[in-house]
Amino acid sequence: MGFPQPLIAVIIPVIGAVIIRILDEENTSARHAVAVATVSIVFLAVVTMLTPVLRGTLIEYRLVELLDGMGILFRVDKLGMVFGLVSSTLWVFATVYSIGYMAHEHEQRNYFVFFVLSCSAAMGVAFAGNLFTLYIFYEYLAICTYPLVVHAGTAESVRAGIKYISYSLGGGALVFLSIFMIHDLAGTLDFMPGGILNTVSPDKAVMLKVIFYLLIAGFGTKAAIMPLHSWLPGAMVAPTPVSALLHAVAIVKAGVFGITRVFFSLYGRELLADLNVTTVVAVVICFTIIVGSLMAIKQNVLKLRLAYSTIGQLGYITLGVLLLSETGMTGGIIHIINHAILKITLFFCAGMIITVTGRKNVDQLHGVGRQMPLTMLAFAVGSLGLMGVMPTCGYISKYYLLTGSIDAGMPVFAYVILASSLLNAIYYLPIIINAFFKVGEFKKQPGPEAPLTMLIPTTTLAVLAILFGIFANHTTIPFIEAVVRTIF
Repeated sequence: MGFPQPLIAVIIPVIGAVIIRILDEENTSARHAVAVATVSIVFLAVVTMLTPVLRGTLIEYRLVELLDGMGILFRVDKLGMVFGLVSSTLWVFATVYSIGYMAHEHEQRNYFVFFVLSCSAAMGVAFAGNLFTLYIFYEYLAICTYPLVVHAGTAESVRAGIKYISYSLGGGALVFLSIFMIHDLAGTLDFMPGGILNTVSPDKAVMLKVIFYLLIAGFGTKAAIMPLHSWLPGAMVAPTPVSALLHAVAIVKAGVFGITRVFFSLYGRELLADLNVTTVVAVVICFTIIVGSLMAIKQNVLKLRLAYSTIGQLGYITLGVLLLSETGMTGGIIHIINHAILKITLFFCAGMIITVTGRKNVDQLHGVGRQMPLTMLAFAVGSLGLMGVMPTCGYISKYYLLTGSIDAGMPVFAYVILASSLLNAIYYLPIIINAFFKVGEFKKQPGPEAPLTMLIPTTTLAVLAILFGIFANHTTIPFIEAVVRTIF
């Protein structure tokens, strides 16, 4: 097959980051060109793997074997392709957006070095073929994104960065401990459909439960499951494109992706049912969804409101996985895609508002739609999508999650999702209504309402959010159903 494609997706950002670091700080155009070219090549590398993977081809490359059954293995399956395709696609949008957002910021070279380098880590997470590889790139992602969180260099950003890296490495330590326990029980760490632990002797049930909860806590740290969530709002001091990656693309999704791997590539449905370990997790997730949404209502800082919204929305994905059914799993995995598109759109809008007006608080945005109509229309699309309103892509996720909950005999999950949707409306609709219908000091200005490198990615994503809702039967649904069939 030649040079392995998953390795290309991991190595190219490293090369791009080195080139950016070598370039002079003043060489802005070259730095931007290298950054965009790098993430575009990664995107193309992922796209070239899409068709063969959907046809059932397993693309695999073992880089090194450290111990028997423990090494660095890249394996591109359909589940990994979801995370890889979403991440690589949105990284292109975020990189272009960063050009406009960072135009007047300091240390732009360092920013783009770590921004591009983080893409390498995300690809490693997506295409990890075993738990050891997933752990390596899980930690690599935390280390690469830490300089982005503390980019401002203020005392507040340093405190937020310390909390972020402490939580990330702490969660990673729990995963690391689990690695040796699983290797001792199963003799391998390789991900397999149906799991690798279902052949372990039943008298090891207590040990299997301990490992399960360690892994859920380890990956749940990045997934911002309460009470392991407090790093996420603090990380909002990062530049807005970084916030978008933290919330929509890489960091939190890496945690949710890790939990999904635990469920279906390590344990399997039958073993999870036998161990009866999902009930506790379900209670915690329902609590996270509702409390995260309630806390979002209280936030006046726009980015903080979006941050707490993320905490609640991520619970939908885990809830879909917890249902252990095809319909629920379909809803959960589709929401990985839909939430990513909708939430990155919202953060991009917040970044443009901050850049153009300097306003950061919700109560300062009355009438902003007159000055920035396209921005606020995109914000409306993202907000309505997360509420689950047709024809945005968000309603597809909620339809499958609600149907899956009822079909699985878990109507309480459906009630939680509906209650959360109502809370979403409470904290999103006033922003939209006030932006367009309340009088403020904002007036339409001549020329583009924001830098085009920021406006074009944002409006394009808003359009995609609608198209993926209208044409879901021809886009996300068949893709995700193909993924789910490999699990069930």
